[in-house]
Amino acid sequence: MMSESFIYCLEKVTDSEIEQKTEALIGLEKLALNKEITSIYKTCDSIEGLEESIIELTKNDHNFINYDVIYFVLEGEENNIVIDDYCYSLQEIAELFEGRMTGKVLHFSNTKSLNIPNEEARYFLDVTGAKAISGYGEKIYDISSTNLDLVYLSLFNEFNDILEIYDELNNNFNTLCELLEFKLYY
Repeated sequence: MMSESFIYCLEKVTDSEIEQKTEALIGLEKLALNKEITSIYKTCDSIEGLEESIIELTKNDHNFINYDVIYFVLEGEENNIVIDDYCYSLQEIAELFEGRMTGKVLHFSNTKSLNIPNEEARYFLDVTGAKAISGYGEKIYDISSTNLDLVYLSLFNEFNDILEIYDELNNNFNTLCELLEFKLYY
């Protein structure tokens, strides 16, 4: 069993000045109440906001070492993230976060499909220092990945190894994992 871990969630919203109860935030609140899993939730509406949030997390948060997962609820497809009507490649994002994600799992909700070649995934992992990237190959608009994301995030309090977590999720939620094409690059 692992010691207590934390989740850092960064969600892209239209206007980060307006407080709103998003599906991701409501889910994280449920995880805190039901599973006692601590999380930090931030919003961003620009690439500068994304960068500021990550820098604040990695440089100023004394609990950063305890964060197992950085949970991104961002829009985009394949190897791109769309923020403020501009596409940023995962390569650009990797360079933005160069060396700042050592040992972390970066998980993308299905608001952004994650279909990338293994070489691009390896580059991202090498540049950021992340342990793994996970997400979904299929962006199905009528099916949100939030509930599956929450199960996945809760498994980090139960298992040490990313492959154990992946197997546990797939064994217990195989149909949904297959439907959304759950992916893990490590």
